[in-house]
Amino acid sequence: MAVVGDLRVLLRFQNFRRLLAVRLLSQGADGVYQIALATYVVFSPEKQTSATAIASAMAVLLLPYSLVGPFAGVLLDRWRRRQVFLYGNLLRALLASLTAVLMLSGVPDWLFYASALCVTAVNRFVLAGLSAALPRVVDPERLVMANSLSPTAGTLAATLGGGLAFVVRLVGSDSDAAVVLLAAVLYVCSALTSLRLAPDLLGPDRQQVRPRLRTALTGTARGLTEGVRHLARPARREAAWALTAMTLMRFCYGALTVMVLMLCRYAWSSGSDDDGLALLGLAVGISGAGFFAAAVLTPAAANRFGPGGWIIACAASAAVLEPALGLSFAVVPVLVAAFVLGLTTQGAKIATDTVVQSSVDDSFRGRIFAVYDVLFNVAFVGAAAVAALMLPPDGRSVALVVMVAVVYGAVAVAMARFERQ
Repeated sequence: MAVVGDLRVLLRFQNFRRLLAVRLLSQGADGVYQIALATYVVFSPEKQTSATAIASAMAVLLLPYSLVGPFAGVLLDRWRRRQVFLYGNLLRALLASLTAVLMLSGVPDWLFYASALCVTAVNRFVLAGLSAALPRVVDPERLVMANSLSPTAGTLAATLGGGLAFVVRLVGSDSDAAVVLLAAVLYVCSALTSLRLAPDLLGPDRQQVRPRLRTALTGTARGLTEGVRHLARPARREAAWALTAMTLMRFCYGALTVMVLMLCRYAWSSGSDDDGLALLGLAVGISGAGFFAAAVLTPAAANRFGPGGWIIACAASAAVLEPALGLSFAVVPVLVAAFVLGLTTQGAKIATDTVVQSSVDDSFRGRIFAVYDVLFNVAFVGAAAVAALMLPPDGRSVALVVMVAVVYGAVAVAMARFERQ
């Protein structure tokens, strides 16, 4: 396979191997921590889980990516990136250990969420630093290859970390705190692995002249505003429509995610939290298989129908199949829907990425993708908040399923009208 061959070439670079090891351990720990947080909020026997609690957990997991993300690069251009990996992962290990203590202490929920929010906020700096450091460990000819394979390997590590958390929770320990401590151990391992890289190897160059921090931060905020204005221009309407469609589809996916969590916790658990947790793990895995299927199918589909046409096909398919499968609220149809929605959501995202990359001026592309990142995560958190208002305790909500189908249908119709014009 070409991917295996490309990875084999990259692994010849010693410092790339070391940086990749830092990424794999760090993102593997992220997967463990995030699943531990989710299972604590949803499946703790002492808690009467609500959709509001799930929405709060999603906000903790995702908002740092939106609020901190655009500004992380400003600070990373001032700090040695190797030290960010070292101290950032050690800090996350300390904060994760604190989260474990809070889980066992019966403290108010806001204190627990504050601890978790700090862990995920630091995570944004580490991930951005890993991407910024890549040009320092591979040659220019292989940089595109490294940019493709390294984040993919990190995502796989996070998925495997999440799977490990499910296994430990179901087989080895009923304590979410123990799973969080496993994440802390992996964070420490990532920090120690970073010591194999020279402190100045990953940059930034100390002699480079940089604007003052306040100027850089205000400039970043101004850049986001300029990115939005760029999208508003008539020549960029295709990118603006694609981003709007993707934001709404992400909203739908988020609302249905909360519904499935509530179904696993109450409607499908048969009185056993382990049953519900196993079904949640299965739903996550099946949705992930849909994401993988989208990566395989989308290049050919987008080439045949065009990126906009593929977004229409994804939204229309979801509009029809989501209520057809979801309104029964039975396990098998909803799991099939999880695959369908994973495929359609990720397929639309890949097509949207292509539209933005091809129709936005290069000088604005970075700012547009920063706006994209904010929209993508805020839509998911907003969907969780709406679901919290609509869902009954057992998660069965005909109104939510119908509302989501209507939104998918509206996206398909609006995009079809735009494409005809």
